[in-house]
Amino acid sequence: MDEDRSVPKRPWDTCREVPIIDDEQTPWKMIKLLRTVALAVVAVIVFGLALCSKTSFLLLITLSNEDTVTLSADHKPVALLCIGCALITSSVLLLSKSLWKACYKTSKMCENVLKCIINILLLLLLQVLFFEFLVALGAAILTIVAMPHLDIVTNVTILNGVAVLSALLQVITQCSAQERNRFLLPSITAFLLILLGYILFLFLYIMKDPTDVKMMTWAGLAVGASFLVSFNWWENYLRLISKSSRSVVLKELVKDAKKCQNMLNILSSLLRIIVTACVLGAYVPLAKMDWDVVTSIPRRETKIIGIIIGVQLISSALCHWFSLAACKMHALRRCFILPLYMASLAVMVLFIVPVIVYYQDYRISFNGTTNFSSYCSVVVDVRNQTQTGSVFPNLVYDVTHTLCFLDMSKITDIGILTGSAVSWWLGLVLATLHLWYLSLYRIQRTQDLFIRRLYEGGFLEQSLLLNTRFDVLTTKKRKLLDKYRPKVDEDTNDVNFEAHIYFDDAFKNVPGSRGRHVNEYAEMLVNILREVYGIFINMGENLFTKTQQIPDQNIVTTPYGGRLLITMPHGNTMTVHFKDKTLIRHKKRWSQVMYLYYLLGWKLGTKYMKRWGKGEREEELKKEYEVRREKAHTSTGAHVHNVYLFDIWLLFTHKRCLLLQNEKHHTYLLALDGDTDFQPAAVMLLVDRLKLYPRVGAACGRIHPTGSGPMVWYQKFEYAVGHWLQKTAEHVFGCVLCSPGCFSLFRASALMDDNVMKRYTIKSSQASHHIQFDQGEDRWLCTLLLKQGWRVEYNAASDAYTNAPEEFKEFYNQRRRWGPSTMANIVDLLGSATLISKRNPSMSKPYMLYQLVNLASSILSPSTVILMIAGSLTMLLDIHPNISLFLALVPPVIFLGISFKIKADTQIVIASIMSVVYAFVMMIAAIIIIGTMIRDQTILTPSSLFIIFLAVFYLITAILHPQEIGLVVYGLLYIICIPSAYLLLSIYSMVNMNNVSWGTRETAAPASMTAATPQTTSQKAKSAFTRFFSRAKCCRKLCWRDGSEELIPQEVQTTEAAESEPGPQNTIVEDQMEPQQQRQDEQAFLCPNQSWVEQLQSLSDDMHLQEDSLDEEEQIFFRELTAKYLEPLPVDKKKQQEMTEELKSLRNKITFVFFICNAFWLIATFTLQLLDNDVFIRAPKLDLNLEFTGEYLYIDPVGFMFILSFALLVIIQFVAMLYHRVYTLIHYVAFLDTEAVSEKEKEQQLLKQSPQVNNDEGNNRNENNDSGDSDDSGDSDDEDDVIFESGLRQSSGGGTMV
Repeated sequence: MDEDRSVPKRPWDTCREVPIIDDEQTPWKMIKLLRTVALAVVAVIVFGLALCSKTSFLLLITLSNEDTVTLSADHKPVALLCIGCALITSSVLLLSKSLWKACYKTSKMCENVLKCIINILLLLLLQVLFFEFLVALGAAILTIVAMPHLDIVTNVTILNGVAVLSALLQVITQCSAQERNRFLLPSITAFLLILLGYILFLFLYIMKDPTDVKMMTWAGLAVGASFLVSFNWWENYLRLISKSSRSVVLKELVKDAKKCQNMLNILSSLLRIIVTACVLGAYVPLAKMDWDVVTSIPRRETKIIGIIIGVQLISSALCHWFSLAACKMHALRRCFILPLYMASLAVMVLFIVPVIVYYQDYRISFNGTTNFSSYCSVVVDVRNQTQTGSVFPNLVYDVTHTLCFLDMSKITDIGILTGSAVSWWLGLVLATLHLWYLSLYRIQRTQDLFIRRLYEGGFLEQSLLLNTRFDVLTTKKRKLLDKYRPKVDEDTNDVNFEAHIYFDDAFKNVPGSRGRHVNEYAEMLVNILREVYGIFINMGENLFTKTQQIPDQNIVTTPYGGRLLITMPHGNTMTVHFKDKTLIRHKKRWSQVMYLYYLLGWKLGTKYMKRWGKGEREEELKKEYEVRREKAHTSTGAHVHNVYLFDIWLLFTHKRCLLLQNEKHHTYLLALDGDTDFQPAAVMLLVDRLKLYPRVGAACGRIHPTGSGPMVWYQKFEYAVGHWLQKTAEHVFGCVLCSPGCFSLFRASALMDDNVMKRYTIKSSQASHHIQFDQGEDRWLCTLLLKQGWRVEYNAASDAYTNAPEEFKEFYNQRRRWGPSTMANIVDLLGSATLISKRNPSMSKPYMLYQLVNLASSILSPSTVILMIAGSLTMLLDIHPNISLFLALVPPVIFLGISFKIKADTQIVIASIMSVVYAFVMMIAAIIIIGTMIRDQTILTPSSLFIIFLAVFYLITAILHPQEIGLVVYGLLYIICIPSAYLLLSIYSMVNMNNVSWGTRETAAPASMTAATPQTTSQKAKSAFTRFFSRAKCCRKLCWRDGSEELIPQEVQTTEAAESEPGPQNTIVEDQMEPQQQRQDEQAFLCPNQSWVEQLQSLSDDMHLQEDSLDEEEQIFFRELTAKYLEPLPVDKKKQQEMTEELKSLRNKITFVFFICNAFWLIATFTLQLLDNDVFIRAPKLDLNLEFTGEYLYIDPVGFMFILSFALLVIIQFVAMLYHRVYTLIHYVAFLDTEAVSEKEKEQQLLKQSPQVNNDEGNNRNENNDSGDSDDSGDSDDEDDVIFESGLRQSSGGGTMV
């Protein structure tokens, strides 16, 4: 165009309405406080548990000393046995976990079986028979044999000496890898300091009494055993050495070690247990002790030993877990390294300070004239061994006794002892100095962070520090794809972002026009895009600076309708697909099929294979192929050359296939509904789940319903309970069964897997297909993923907001779809339970049993509600339970009977009236129960316990979700609406199962359009003249329209205002006509020859839409796709009638089974009540003081079993919720640490300082959000939004971000 696009279109219109794009839903201040508190708590817990673990272990060693009196000499084997238990407990835990994985998890198999067997035998010989034997032998000798004869200071610090070999291997590794020489000097210093500590230790013990052979033996064993223990972490450095080594055997050995790690863990755990038991069993007789005393230890000693060993075992296991949590929270320095460093010093203080205090008190009593040797001989060594007083003084004297061998009055002894202790501690600090500079992924797997799953209970902090992977450190900063970065930025070309909006049924017929026109929702979206684009392209501009105009965009006619191509201000693209149901199949599932095949099959698959030589990887493969071809041509004969060349080509093709698989694996699709609102952080949290676990095919977030009114309030609490309990239980114990289509992230390779995307294209040819396939398409897609072995996960920190039904009718119609679809998919999974449990490691048979119990409770929910209402009537009217059961049964039975004869709308009206009545009954019953508790002064009745338990349970659950604790207010509404949601809604859903229409967000055509009155000849002539003059008048107006006003005839405006009301919603099965069709047909008279392209071009001249053409290959693709999968279904009245009858027949069968099960349950309860108290469970009635009142409670055994099952399910879900809460907190804190809070402030500063925003990363967040906001205008159409990335140049390990 000739105009200057840098000049404002309308200089007088400078006022803007800038939307608020910040995250208003997330309470950032509370989250920051929670993060700070969580990190502080974890740091204190790690420090405290490490202190308890080491203190208790050293106490056991002290008690096993032959001269201590807290535990008599005859009972020393008990202390040694406890030391052995502390050593093997971690091996027992690892053995149990490895056996469980071997039984229920899949393992990778070697491609070359013979080669794999040889490597495994080498690994067994190298690791199990050599290193593990040496480590187990060294740990047992050090702690059981040597350390009981050493002083407490040496025992505290000699364990730090186990880092000697790690320091040496660090030196070797860094010399072979130049990028790690930054820590070469600290590693050398650490090795020398540890050696110095050993030298000082040997000098002190040997030179103290050169004639004491026993003490020399203990000292020698201590040094040798600690050196053997240092072999424990050889794997940490072998893999690094193998990378720089030229030995193929060594590299294959390390590679195969990963594949058979589980088997190696089983064998190494067994070996450690056996070696420890052998050393312990051999040493006790050699030390002239008897094992028989283990069974005859006194009660006082049993209590002391039990407490110490219990604290040691529990604190060690918990400290290991919290240390992992600290690392995953990216708090290594604050919550992992420093607490473990300080634990050794704190233990030293904890042991030495009481010794000094007791010794100083003794010296003061003698006016300071005595020394430490006399204190030992007079006080410590002459204690009465039968003393039964306080345990603490005896423990202090026992610790003091270990120091009596040395003369603590001499500065020389103190100096040497302190020098060895400091040398060992500093050696450990320097050997683990690289941990301070660890660079981690945002969410890190345990196996990628620690080299071994095993921790050492005897020297916990040393094992945790030295077990951390040395190869995690890199010299280059690891890229974190945390931002929606501009596509135009050349430094950030490792990921492409694309947004796709699919408008289903976007065209309408307009008489007299050139083709079909897009509907009002498409026009609305274009206007919103224009408005939002204008805001963000000038964001950060001052009032008097030059304002940019919106660049030209493209509009394309496609085989399926049309397409609008928008290039966002920072280079990312947005494509709006307008679907014409006369050209391509409509409805939501077929829109999903369309974008799956287009984005994954065409853009990712076909186009990737055709991009020869455009990418770095393809270029490298091409060069490699050319080099090998030349080499083969010059060095071989003709026949051999062809064979060799063919092999090279096969290798080359294989590599290209691997690159394509890597592309699929790191391509993610974010599926949205048109009314979904979210923040970029929510997407990143889902991306983390897919990047962390390669078998995760989909992940969903926490869905928050939005809107106003009682129905939305009810759904807020219902959604909360469903996510708090049900989703978390599914995530923890198995897999999430449904990743909702309104906000879910899918992996491309999972969708493109066998039996997933192909099966998703199946047309509904049976009645059950309509229920399972079309009524809940997102749940069926997840069912296909689960059957194929993929995992579906839930992230509670990923928040999304979607509109919820605000009217009772819309809510019932929505749940009418969801209920049968949910049951159909669960039954499908349960029917294939054996096959699924074999193919999907996350779907175990116990989890399938859990789902079966859930399904049974859902089926029996109507009868359960009837029994609850009957109990309420019994209390309210004071009548016999059987009479109240009959009264409670009559209304739902009548409603069920008449529902087969009346219309769905009438059913909803009746259900709404009954819901109000039931709500009053529930409220009155609750008040009566509370009043009865106050009157009888007891809460130990079934109804009272049930209400109290339910209230406390929901309250605790809400407290654990502080961000959503306000939803508890809606809990009362949820409780009183239970009869409506679980009784009346079940009846409505079952009876109307044959209605397979969408039911929500549909608009019907006005009645005048459905039954038009035939026109007479004069009326037809008058209409023709009217159309002629209207067209002429319209053409004189040039058909120009702006976004804010339309130049149309006055009479047309009047007609439009009179006929602009939308039609009522409906629940019919047939396809719906376009909303407000009559008004839009009148508008069509403005431009009779206008096409849909010209229609959109005429909306505004602020954003020019240039018509473009579709690529020929892409046109062929869409034609072939439509012909094979998406051809519009022909209207066959006969088949429709047959399908209607099949749906009714299926409805009748399922309804009969559903309600007959409930009838059996009610009849069983009724029969038991007829038997009075003969078969009831009699329980004494207690008051508030738990005293017997003289009365008894009679509990129905069937109801009791049902309540017990319900309580068991609730407890299982509560435990899963606690587990999931902890890991959600860990993930979110790690996200906050990697997603710096200051980024927002930096973006704001950049906006203020520079008028150029082309390279500003922050506004990409705004673009994405506004694209989601613009979709809110189309909530009456069936829309799907997809954010898609392809064309990646990312390494396989790095992952990608949507």
